[in-house]
Parts: sequence; structure tokens; C-alpha cells
Amino acid sequence: MRLQLIPLSLLLALFSPAFASARSPVCQTVSYRTPETGRTDRYTFCHVRAQDGLRLHLADSRGRPYGSFAALKQHLEARGQRLLLAMNGGMFHRDFRPVGLHVENGHEQAPLNLQTGWGNFFLKPNGVFYATATRFGITESGEFRRKRPPLQALRFATQSGPLLLRSGQLHPALRANSDSRLIRNGVCASGSTATLVLAETRVNLFEFATFFRHHLRCADALYLDGSLSALYAPGRERNSREPLGPILALSGSRPR
Repeated sequence: MRLQLIPLSLLLALFSPAFASARSPVCQTVSYRTPETGRTDRYTFCHVRAQDGLRLHLADSRGRPYGSFAALKQHLEARGQRLLLAMNGGMFHRDFRPVGLHVENGHEQAPLNLQTGWGNFFLKPNGVFYATATRFGITESGEFRRKRPPLQALRFATQSGPLLLRSGQLHPALRANSDSRLIRNGVCASGSTATLVLAETRVNLFEFATFFRHHLRCADALYLDGSLSALYAPGRERNSREPLGPILALSGSRPR
């Protein structure tokens, strides 16, 4: 069954200052049919504002990787915070080291990776999803190296690949007839708003990118990962997988 979409006017109202104190993400689940393949798949997506304070997490102060939403949730609750939204936020090695750039609160924990290799991360062009205090951005990795904001201005940055969309154009390597189908997640960003997306049914990268372009009308979108892709929001945890490396998370103060 196709769920009714939230009208744009309502989404804009939900992002207005009157709702700012709630800091809860706007999430919905829809069915979308890819015209080129004729397949209908389910997607859950959540809109986040830059002012909400989305952050990137990998390890605690002792350097121990969280590895799961549950561990990050416990860490936040011990500090008087509650987890509102979380999604796996980038590719990582077996020891949890990020494959590419990883910046948390102005501190670079892994460098930009412009090497050539095998796998989705190295399917060039790849890119960087980043945030400052006022805006989100998605930029091709080489361009990010040339034009990156000052390190201290970055709330976070995570590198992954491929770039599903670049200025509205699909990645040239994506094929509608690809039989590589996985649960996948990614992000698109424009100015003060980012949209985190989880494909809840198995899709190929072409179908995933097409959803971003035609349904969400994104210009720039970045693939984050597949297979272990997961989303957490109170009352709607989707495809929870472990272990996880980098985690994009939104938190707020616990009610008294």
C-alpha cells in the first residue's frame, strides 16, 4: 500500500521556528516505482535541519567504537540525552577505522581518501557529506579537498561512494539492469536541510539514485552503505544491523 505523502506546505510548517524546540525528525515511509525497471520498493526517509545538531559518532572518549545504535543510545542517556534518530554513516574496515574522511566536531580522525581501489567506495566520483553550524553539503571528494571549509568550522564530515547524484545527474556507472540488490542507505543535502534515506527492500544503485532524483528531487546525493544499512527512530527501528562503524545521530535533552 502506498502511504500518502506529507504535503510540502506541512513539511515547511514542521520546519518552522514554532516546532524548533521539539527537534524530532520528520520521517515517512513510501512506496516508489522505478519507471526504468518497473519495480516498486519501499523507502523510509527523514528530514533533518542543520540547526537540529545532527552529528557523527564513531567511538567514546576511551576510543572504544560504539558498534551499535544501542551502545550509542546508552552513552547518550548517561549524559542526559536521548537518541532521536540514527543511521549508519559511512564505510569502515574490520577494526572500525573509516575507509575515508571522518571528522567529528572539528577533529579529523581519518584523512580524505583519494586512492583507487575496488568496491562502491572507490566507484569515482565519490564524495563527502558534511555539516557546519548552519548548512549541510555534499561535494565530490577532490573538490572537497580544494574547497573544504576550515576544519574547526566542520561539525562533521564523512566520505563515502559513489556519488549517486551530482548536480542532478546520475552516476555514469549506474545501470538499471544491475542484479546487485541490497538494503541500502544514503543521504541528500541542500543548504540547511538533509534527508537520510533507507531502502527497506532490496534495490540496485540505479533504483536508489532514481528515488533520490525523481521522488525527493535531490540534486546531490551520496551512497553511505549497503547490507548493514539501518535506521533508528523511537518507535520505528528499521533493519537493525551490527556491527556499525560511523553513526549519524540526532539527539536531544531527556524530558524531566
